[in-house]
Amino acid sequence: MTRGTRLGKADWLDAGLAALAAEGPAALRAEALARQLNTTKGSFYWHFQDVPAFQAAVLAAWAEALIARLPTATATPPTTALRALAQGLAAPAGTSPAEQAERAIRAMALSDTAAAQAVAQVDRARHASISAFLAQIGVSNPEIATLILAAAQGMPADASGDPMGTLVDLVLALR
Repeated sequence: MTRGTRLGKADWLDAGLAALAAEGPAALRAEALARQLNTTKGSFYWHFQDVPAFQAAVLAAWAEALIARLPTATATPPTTALRALAQGLAAPAGTSPAEQAERAIRAMALSDTAAAQAVAQVDRARHASISAFLAQIGVSNPEIATLILAAAQGMPADASGDPMGTLVDLVLALR
């Protein structure tokens, strides 16, 4: 951004998510972000009452963005949608600011109540989405959705092959 360009709240939130992904929670400071965006702190305070309010807005934007990307139970064949959802959750960080910030926010959640609440909100939505697809294909054990979600979140970024696809295929074979 150049001085004179009016920044919106979304610009600040995207910058906050990017900074969080790159540097962790300490990067969520008005002055550092203003420098990064080549603007003044006044722009920051035009949109946010203070840094804690900004941090809360970043967490809310993160959760909202990830939840909005979840497929609905009416998406394509449920087996295909389930497999794509699980593989997407297990994949390394995507390109959106929210996807890139996920690891940092999950780490932040270990010591920050607000981050823990945002993570729980995202996990509940993901669990519900997985459960809906499983129900469509006749898998009624609620622990299967928990297993898929936990496996996806714990999948190492450098896993070779397609272990998440194999897990989903195994679950589908059990029905």
